[in-house]
Amino acid sequence: MAKKSVPKPGVEKSDSNSLLTDFDIHLFRTGKHFKLYEKLGAHAVTFSGTAGTYFAVWAPNARAVSVIGNFNIWKDGQDKLNPRWDESGIWEGFFPHIKTGEAYKYAIHSNTGEYLEKADPFALYCEQAPKTASIVWEPKYDWKDAAWLTERKSQVGKPKPYSVYEVHFGSWRRKIDENRSLTYPEMAQELVAYVKDLGFTHIEFLPLMEHPFYGSWGYQLTGYFAPTSRYGSPEDFMYLVDSFHAAGIGVIMDWVPSHFPGDAHGLYNFDGTNLYEHADPRKGFHPDWKSYIYNYGRNEVRSFLISNAVFWLDRFHIDGLRVDAVASMLYLDYSRKAGEWIPNQYGGNENIEAITFLKEMNEVVYSQFPDVVTIAEESTSWTGVSKPTYLGGLGFGQKWMMGWMHDTLHYFQLEPVHRKYHQNEITFSIMYAFTENFMLPLSHDEVVHGKGSLLGRMQGDEWRKFANLRLMFGYMFMHPGTKLLFMGGEFGQSAEWNHEKSLDWHLLDYGYHSGVSKLIKDLNQFYKTEPALYHFAFDQRGFQWIDYADRENSVIAFQRESDQKEDMLIVVCNFTPETRGHYRVGVPYRGQWKEVFNSDDLKYNGSGAMNHGLLTTSPVKYHGRDYSLSLTLPPLAISVLKLEKEVTEFELETS
Repeated sequence: MAKKSVPKPGVEKSDSNSLLTDFDIHLFRTGKHFKLYEKLGAHAVTFSGTAGTYFAVWAPNARAVSVIGNFNIWKDGQDKLNPRWDESGIWEGFFPHIKTGEAYKYAIHSNTGEYLEKADPFALYCEQAPKTASIVWEPKYDWKDAAWLTERKSQVGKPKPYSVYEVHFGSWRRKIDENRSLTYPEMAQELVAYVKDLGFTHIEFLPLMEHPFYGSWGYQLTGYFAPTSRYGSPEDFMYLVDSFHAAGIGVIMDWVPSHFPGDAHGLYNFDGTNLYEHADPRKGFHPDWKSYIYNYGRNEVRSFLISNAVFWLDRFHIDGLRVDAVASMLYLDYSRKAGEWIPNQYGGNENIEAITFLKEMNEVVYSQFPDVVTIAEESTSWTGVSKPTYLGGLGFGQKWMMGWMHDTLHYFQLEPVHRKYHQNEITFSIMYAFTENFMLPLSHDEVVHGKGSLLGRMQGDEWRKFANLRLMFGYMFMHPGTKLLFMGGEFGQSAEWNHEKSLDWHLLDYGYHSGVSKLIKDLNQFYKTEPALYHFAFDQRGFQWIDYADRENSVIAFQRESDQKEDMLIVVCNFTPETRGHYRVGVPYRGQWKEVFNSDDLKYNGSGAMNHGLLTTSPVKYHGRDYSLSLTLPPLAISVLKLEKEVTEFELETS
């Protein structure tokens, strides 16, 4: 039987003006409260017929807590919160004179003697940076996406394409004359139409939670439950999500449970002690980002983080969470030298508390929202990242395929004459492609910090650079796994991404760049309408090599398949600038085949080396198959074939 809480001496037990029940406190203290945003923070409520604002904040090591704002001239001690009697460490209070829209902070006197002014970790709205106060707010929005949510639920467990357009909100497109980013409502007009036209199934935003430093791209956040006010109100962001859903596009948000910044108004040293972070810097300080690491072993911290994940799916109808820097959470020695980390209780480098947290987070998310997806950015060979927790995995829905990204980009940086010596780099990913549910990312991380743009990393003169880029994109879409492309890549942005500037939209006026844009649009359409490309996206049954060993010609060929024979696609990639005539490829069925995609098409500003008309098989055994085709392989291009009409032995005999 659970031990009953006894009121502290001098602390009166009174829940008459509280949103918190004894059961809430029990769940919170055991790490099992996953909707804390309904209880903690600031809430407009009515108690005993009196309207006002209820505040609740966790600060167990505080000596005194009060709410400060314009309503009391930011005077400490005037609007005091009271500690709850149950030793939960929560301070609460109800104030009729504090209204919606008021800016506020918590004034905290620590039992260590410090005086701190902290923003509300559960604030639903924040002042616009560089201001740092929270705002009393109750978002009200009339959602119109019921049909979308119903359809999303009906698709659970069914094969479906995921083609994701990754966006940094502040720099996608800017109002040049006003030197500002677009707002949420403006993006609902411009970005939604753009993504729909290109045919992506999902949009993914770099973190849009409130963050004080714009240059962190959102990864150093302080407002965990508030969309950044840089671009509008919470209702404005809801409208943006609703607009994407109306256009048939899912919304994925980057989520950052791996670290947080040390800003004075943030979580660090929240009540004068290491409340959210580990006290020992060997576990609590991140050397790469100069930020602080959550104490995943503390029950209340786990409740906070999992509630935050649930919040975005619940209140903002988000369709998926891409979890940042998972590798940094899994390993105690991540980016640390010997002596700078503490082994776990078994002497290993695994962060058992973080592992337990990630598993529970995924279990909670999928139990409440089985129709969303969680995606791990995990760069190591950790086993079972996207396997169910009941099978020993971490429970994510998908995992970024970082190895494919590194190998592919390195391969395309090679001069074609040298590629025959590196054939394994472009084929190796298939060796492990089905060990996880992989997403193929060409993300923001690949076009910053001196790496240059994707186009800038391609080899050769201008024509060859664009041909290589088209080939790489074609290879990505035909490769097993889901897809992600960072903004600008879809039209061959020339310059490295700069978060202070808009994308170079004028480039679409030039043929090569507009050709890449047309290619991406066609690839998305092709991907969504060809079941062979997504039916077995994470399953060996969806892929067969035809030939991976033609190193001399730098050519590879493979099959993509669904559970229907007529869906089969034959994919041939020529990684050299030589047009190869009469190139023989083995195929499994006799009959007539048709080229259904070619990245060298003139409409993409290619050279136009096509396989026109219907291609008839020859009874020449090749690549271990009974029939073969003689093809023209376009230079630095990918060609995709599909069976137009199969000819059976009976038809041959009776013809």
